[in-house]
Amino acid sequence: MGIGYACLAVGVLNTKEKSCMLKNASPEKLLELTSYNLNSLENVIDYNIENDIKLFRISSNIIPFGSSPINKFKWWEIFKEKFQSIGEKIQKSGMRVSTHPGQYTVINSPKEEVVKKAIEDLNYHTQVLDSLRVGEDHKIVLHIGGIYDDKNQAIERFIENYKKLDDKVKKRIVIENDDKSYNINDVLEIGHVLNIPVIFDNLHNRINPPDEEKDEYYWIDECRKTWKKKDGCQKIHYSQQDPLKKPGSHSKTIGIRQFMSFYEGLETKDIDIMLEVKDKNISAIKCINCTSSDKSTKNLEIEWSRYKYKILENAPSNYVEIRKLLKDKDNYSVMDFYDLVEDSMEKKSTKGNSINAALHLWGYFKEVATDKEKNYFFNSIEKYNRGGTSIATVKNSLWRMAVKYNEFYLLNSYYFIEE
Repeated sequence: MGIGYACLAVGVLNTKEKSCMLKNASPEKLLELTSYNLNSLENVIDYNIENDIKLFRISSNIIPFGSSPINKFKWWEIFKEKFQSIGEKIQKSGMRVSTHPGQYTVINSPKEEVVKKAIEDLNYHTQVLDSLRVGEDHKIVLHIGGIYDDKNQAIERFIENYKKLDDKVKKRIVIENDDKSYNINDVLEIGHVLNIPVIFDNLHNRINPPDEEKDEYYWIDECRKTWKKKDGCQKIHYSQQDPLKKPGSHSKTIGIRQFMSFYEGLETKDIDIMLEVKDKNISAIKCINCTSSDKSTKNLEIEWSRYKYKILENAPSNYVEIRKLLKDKDNYSVMDFYDLVEDSMEKKSTKGNSINAALHLWGYFKEVATDKEKNYFFNSIEKYNRGGTSIATVKNSLWRMAVKYNEFYLLNSYYFIEE
């Protein structure tokens, strides 16, 4: 089983993407941004390998304006060696990557110009995967599109326009149910007609189910039948509803108890699960640790190093409980660990707890910081305590010192992630 996340890594150095406005998209700018984004992608792949993350969705924006006529340069040739280097890492690690074109890539539109642009976009996504030299089990995920007042005609247009796609595009396409127009039964019917693998999305199915009496495991099993050996193992999308937002909104994090209940109900574990969640890699690592056959506390201790100062800031009592938990090296209390983590992340820090956590981090710098840095830090603390600034000012001061003095432990801390 592979468990992964989509597009961007949260709290990981040198992995951000850059883009620009159309009016600034000169050839020189596009080359610069492409180079930057490919370096970021390679850093994400390195991070995934280090953390045993076997599933990753590459952002559609990795090549700025990649499918637009404004981007005239042959990026796949100019950056050929870079693509090959990244692709070799993906293949050697056993990672599986994918892409997922956005909402405007619609091949069943009644407008020819929309379909033309959609086909160009699918060609672009295929070129990205082909440039990495990954096999056809590395897929492009596509929704069916709109209904346009006549669902049957819209389905027929999808089928006919799909047949017009280049064969190298077709071998990568998989189709997914959505939360408005095409339920999982609709997509399965199309998949059977075109012989395309089908991805089941659990949250979309909860909002737009074809049959209330059939549970998600039934549909997962039906989708499994569409995946052939050449397509790789079945892949599904998993997410949880944000209780504070409209239906279909992804949660901030994956609640581990709910995920494990879903996981235990799967008939087979020979399946790849793409998490669609706001905290991305953070939830992926959580789910990997909870489903891992490796029961040593080493991975939890690595996780603790990332979470500890954020938990100290939000919930000092949980900080103490987790430290006690990790002292028992013979008991892999992974669920108890993440219960305490999740509880801590739900809490709001008090001013006193925030200052206490900041002072703990100051301990890394008190022997090396300049007088100017020391004065700025303590002035920020005092000003925050009086209500004259936010804790973000204090954290920014600590972050700058962490970068300057290369405090690796702190640079990887979730303490600095903006909420």
